[in-house]
Amino acid sequence: MEMTWILVIIVAVILLWLILTYNKLIVAKNRVEEAWSDIEVQMKRRYDLIPNIVSTIKGYTKHEDSVFTKVTEARSAAMGARTMKEHAKAENMLTETLKSLFAVSENYPQLQASGNFLQLQNELTDAEDKIQASRRFYNANVRDYNTKLQVFPTNLIAKTLGFTAREFFDAPDVAMEAPTVQF
Repeated sequence: MEMTWILVIIVAVILLWLILTYNKLIVAKNRVEEAWSDIEVQMKRRYDLIPNIVSTIKGYTKHEDSVFTKVTEARSAAMGARTMKEHAKAENMLTETLKSLFAVSENYPQLQASGNFLQLQNELTDAEDKIQASRRFYNANVRDYNTKLQVFPTNLIAKTLGFTAREFFDAPDVAMEAPTVQF
């Protein structure tokens, strides 16, 4: 009789541990997904600003169509990225083209004095800062989630239940710098 109770208690403890471990993995996974959603919101905000910046600069410049085309292509590539590597590459390309766009704008003093342009530039810088903060938050959550998947004995349960590691959003250093314009 005592042996039966001991077995019941052992099974109950193991079952309780399995449930708690599974729930912790779900919470960590949901935090990663929420953090990625934050990045997407900030990137969309930036993507929405770009056409306004391009049209503002177009109004002041002549013969800069290739720069506008590159910015538009880079924006489309960034918006269409699906994997983490595609996002990192597209974000790098977008940042580079925005730097080129702002370099062009330096040749037009009237543009640099435009209140609309300055406001858009400030909003873009703010969006870049928020993307960088969201990226750090996402990567911290990915680190915590991946660590949970790797530690023993949780790793046994995670593998069995199909939890997989997530990729960090490691954009190249140049992509982490907000585009700036010097007056």
